[in-house]
Amino acid sequence: MGRLAGKKAFISGGAQGLGAAMAKRFAAEGAAVTIADINLDGARQTAADINAGGSAKAFALPLDVTQEDQWIAALEEAAKIMGGLSVLVNNAGIGVAGDIETMRFEDWKRVMSINVDSVFLGCKHALKHLRQSQPASIINISSIAGLIAAHNMPAYNASKAAVWLLSKNVALYCAKHKLDIRSNSIHPTFIDTPILDKYRDMFGKEEAEAKLARQVPLGRIGEPNDVANAALYLASDESRFVTGAEIKVDGGISAM
Repeated sequence: MGRLAGKKAFISGGAQGLGAAMAKRFAAEGAAVTIADINLDGARQTAADINAGGSAKAFALPLDVTQEDQWIAALEEAAKIMGGLSVLVNNAGIGVAGDIETMRFEDWKRVMSINVDSVFLGCKHALKHLRQSQPASIINISSIAGLIAAHNMPAYNASKAAVWLLSKNVALYCAKHKLDIRSNSIHPTFIDTPILDKYRDMFGKEEAEAKLARQVPLGRIGEPNDVANAALYLASDESRFVTGAEIKVDGGISAM
């Protein structure tokens, strides 16, 4: 029996990067997984990779996380095909460069819509289904940038900080209503995913990764499974008494 045997997980932004890593890790531990992404072809490929071993327990659905009607439809369909929903992972997110003077208001609103509105919508509409599969878990992917500011990423800092506190709000709401539904956030630093490609394009792969690693006390960037393993703990019943918390997967940055 795997650590997630019997669990049914829904992961937004699961076509690549952290979302795909979490989907594969969850499935390996026995969960059924629905991978939802605006990139449906990518979501289907991730599901196919999981199902290649012969167990048809991964599914792909289209989802624009900024659209409430799509959230409602995708969660309904996921609960139907998996026979319920016990884990929600709000993973979809973007970053846009620009300081407080140069960032366009349109870019600010886009970051907030994808990074914050999506978490609100996911939590709001998943609770109906999570109630039916208690104990259940909500896992929101924030960032170390939601706890530590920089000079040149106002929208990303603000959006990820919002995800951090919204996770706590949902945790207290569920506790207040006597629901066995946990809500926690994960805060990664630089992880080896496509989100780092802009730095690789700018400096070259080796130099870019070395520059980023020098900012991390452990001296390296993280691997997707570093985050997937933290999510696995929060998705499992091992974390039944953990809610309203944040897990920092940051190589020690926040300790400085």
